[in-house]
Amino acid sequence: MTTQQVQRAVDTAVARVRETREELRSPVIRGELAPDPQEPADRWAALLTEWRRASAHLAASGAGLYDGDQDETGSTWAREREDRRATALANHAAWTEQQRQRRDELHAEVRVSAAAGRRIRAAAARAGLSPHEVLARLAERVSVDDDGTVSVAPFTPGRTPVASEER
Repeated sequence: MTTQQVQRAVDTAVARVRETREELRSPVIRGELAPDPQEPADRWAALLTEWRRASAHLAASGAGLYDGDQDETGSTWAREREDRRATALANHAAWTEQQRQRRDELHAEVRVSAAAGRRIRAAAARAGLSPHEVLARLAERVSVDDDGTVSVAPFTPGRTPVASEER
């Protein structure tokens, strides 16, 4: 960018900072802004600070064109911004996946007969698990045949992780 382009960016940022501050004071316009009316004001103030810094860098270096590669501070800030952006995107993707998995989970309260309850408690005690963990492992192994028959192959409950515990 040329010195004039940088100065125009500074002037624009100054005007936007002034406008957003005025909008913050106006109760009529406040409802039309973003949910947090301070956000655009803060963004323009940050842009103004950066453009002023770039302008000062140009003045100090005597260069006629702004080259981000020659601006150590600007380059460092740009890398940090990109790192924060990449982290935010990764965190959002992980959160989205976690929400998708939660939607697929099934939480149920099950009442079983006294005899079945005793057998489940006994199996849980032998395996060092809670009755809920035994039922979860049982449910993990359920299969449904083409004719609708529901079955569970014999297994020994143990401390091996199941899908719900791996998250």
